[in-house]
Amino acid sequence: MELADEEQESQEARMEFDQQTGRLPFHDPDEAEQARAGATVPSRDARIRHLQRVPLFSGFNEDELRRVAELARIGEAPAGTVVTQIGEPGDSFFILIDGAVAVRTPVGAGSELHPGDFFGEMSLLDGEPRSATIVATTDLRLLIVDRSHFWRLLDETPDLVRRILTILSRRVRRLEQTVHAILRGGTNPT
Repeated sequence: MELADEEQESQEARMEFDQQTGRLPFHDPDEAEQARAGATVPSRDARIRHLQRVPLFSGFNEDELRRVAELARIGEAPAGTVVTQIGEPGDSFFILIDGAVAVRTPVGAGSELHPGDFFGEMSLLDGEPRSATIVATTDLRLLIVDRSHFWRLLDETPDLVRRILTILSRRVRRLEQTVHAILRGGTNPT
């Protein structure tokens, strides 16, 4: 999926959800800590330096990062750009390099995603339409892996598969906790 027209602006109002954060949980701060702990020596290659800052790739050596860079492209989008639209087909996986995006689902607003966070993988994994609208809240720099390269990337980097599955599992568990709390009439546990 290509980034939406630069002039398109989100007309959706920010929906408050969690009484403490006002959002559904999508971001795991522990992942950023783990990435800093496994930081490597900065590369001379700018594309690889971008990847070294992404927690999803922490601990990858320069050759592994170079392979990721070969299968991906870097894109930029101004604030207000709709990066993915709920219900639309998905043909790209995105990893935030710089900037922030707001997540909006049918249930409400999700957490703001920051550098190192990723989105768009679900449509590539299951072939279903996008489950969330993602809107740039700042100017963005994104690592974009198109459908044609996504499975190849996963085949060639088994550690990446494990990391994505772990993060997806955490997201599902937090969502289950949130739904359970709502059904009980309580507050969002996150």
